[in-house]
Amino acid sequence: GTPEPPAAAGPAAPRAPRVRPRLVFHTQLAHGSPTGRIEGFTNVKELYAKIAEVFDISPTEILFCTLNTHKVDMQKLLGGQIGLEDFIFAHVRGETKEVEVTKTEDALGLTITDNGAGYAFIKRIKEGSIINRLQTVNVGDSIEAINDHTIVGCRHYEVARMLRELPRAQPFTLRLVQPKKAFDMIGQRTRTSKLPGEGRVASGKETLRLRTQGPAMLEE
Repeated sequence: GTPEPPAAAGPAAPRAPRVRPRLVFHTQLAHGSPTGRIEGFTNVKELYAKIAEVFDISPTEILFCTLNTHKVDMQKLLGGQIGLEDFIFAHVRGETKEVEVTKTEDALGLTITDNGAGYAFIKRIKEGSIINRLQTVNVGDSIEAINDHTIVGCRHYEVARMLRELPRAQPFTLRLVQPKKAFDMIGQRTRTSKLPGEGRVASGKETLRLRTQGPAMLEE
């Protein structure tokens, strides 16, 4: 008789279940957008690339991210870890503005941080300082150039040093990029208040730590 065909190989052994669950985060553009889902990032640059991919923008459009609020709130700045319930809001480039500043005293009154991906921005403005008296400069503005010298790619401490070393009594120009604002902040506020994760506090255990440390700060 004819030889029997070899027995079909049985189904492959089931793969061991992954110990870690997939970490999927929700994200929106802070000035208003649909909600996207992102996963599989381990540092800030990868996070920006994922957000950019979802919204079909360039990663260099993103100035910084806040957690659980679309507002420019530096207390909610995305740092070295993200809670699993956290909702990520990306603040993107808005209008560019140039401001002339005369250094009448040594300190300008700025605290500068950076987003870990090449943009330094203003985290705090000291009350009564030179910068505080300029109505056009705001917390969240990214510093793009000092006297037409581009500083994109510089760390916050390098930018702070450049500003500190500028001579007194001599005007200088800051080129700033402000985060894009929603056209209708009232509509934006009511819409985002219903988002999952808005205002929720994640428990300390359930967090994703990004490889690079959170943005360090330097007083200027």
